Parts: sequence; structure tokens; C-alpha cells
Amino acid sequence: MRNKCIILIVALLATATAGWAQKAERDYLRRGNRAYKDSAFVNAEVNYRKAIDANPSSAIGMYNLGNALLFQNKPKDAMEEYTLATKIEKDKSKLAQIYHNMGAMFLAGKDYANAVEACKRALLNNPKDNETRYNYALAKKLLKEQQNQQQNKDQQQKEQEKQEQEKKQDQQQKQDQQQDQQQQQQQQNQMSKENAEQMLQSVMQDEKDTQDKVKKQQVIMQSGKLEKDW
Repeated sequence: MRNKCIILIVALLATATAGWAQKAERDYLRRGNRAYKDSAFVNAEVNYRKAIDANPSSAIGMYNLGNALLFQNKPKDAMEEYTLATKIEKDKSKLAQIYHNMGAMFLAGKDYANAVEACKRALLNNPKDNETRYNYALAKKLLKEQQNQQQNKDQQQKEQEKQEQEKKQDQQQKQDQQQDQQQQQQQQNQMSKENAEQMLQSVMQDEKDTQDKVKKQQVIMQSGKLEKDW
């Protein structure tokens, strides 16, 4: 009997705690919504966070918090809350709204690939949302243009790299030709120098031979031995 009473008390406490948490979540959500409506986004953020503290599985609290953060120019933080909400929310219409907001944010950030994916998921949950359908078509169009621009940019970069490579090769070829010409000129200069030395030595030798002949002739004349052979 005593054990049954303890179990009943624990069950009642758990029920009371859960009931209090749900009431606290609703109260903070209402306060946050009033602040959000009055454009008091910081105050709204505070109350939405308190709602999530009361119920960590509050998908609506996360979604509303994401909206409040977005109006404070905190897109990264807002996207994190939206992403968390998509993992918890089960209602299709609410999921569609979350993905719609994510798609709009990706569009604004020119992240067209993720924008297409987010809009697609929004339409899967609510195919009748014309605004999301428009964003989806726009994201696909802009993604295609972005991909074409990237392809053109890549092609231009390849062409530029090719031209630079060809320019380097031409410069290297010119340098090689200049080096060859310089080597040939040096060889020609060396040959010209050697030829000049050889010619000089030849002239000097001829002059020496001539001088020797003159000296010899002078000796013969002085000795009176100049005779004519018959």
C-alpha cells in the first residue's frame, strides 16, 4: 500500500511539473509574441529563449526565436534555430513555413543551391504556397545563371593560365636563343683572337727570316766572297 502511494505521488508530481512547464512555455511564448508584434525584438528573443528553457522541444519557440533573431540582423543564429525546429516540428503547414523562411534567407544570401532545396522541401509540405513556388522558380533561375557564370569564369581562368604558360615558354625560348647566340659570339671572338695571334706570329716569323737573310747577305758582301757561279 505504501509503495502504491509513493508511485501515485511521483506520478502526480511529474504531471504537475509537466503541466507547469507547458503553462510556462505558453506564457513566455505569448509575451514573446507581444514583444515581437511591437518590434521589440530583443525582448521577444528573451521570452522565446525562456519558453525553450521551459520546453526544450518547443519547435514553435525555436521558429519564433529564429524570426526575432532575423530582425536583429543575426541570420546565422536565426538559421540555426530554424534548422533545429525542422528536426522537431511534425505539422506540415508549420514545416512548410519554416522551410519557406530558410529558402528566403538563402536567396538573400545568394546561396541559390540551398535556396532551391529549402523551397523544394517547403512545397513538399505545402504545395499550394504560391510565394514559395515563386521563390523556388527564381532560385532555380539564379542558380543556373550562377553556374553559367562560374563556368565562364573557370574557362577564362584556364585561358589566362594557358596564355601565361605560353608566355613563359616564349620567354624561356628567347632566353635560350640569346644564350646560344652569346655562346656562338664568344666562340667566334675566341677564334678571331687565335687567328690574329697566329697571323701576328707568322708576320713576325717572316720578318725574322727576312732579317736573317739580310744579315747573311751583309756578311757575305763584307767578306768579299760574293762570287758568280758559272
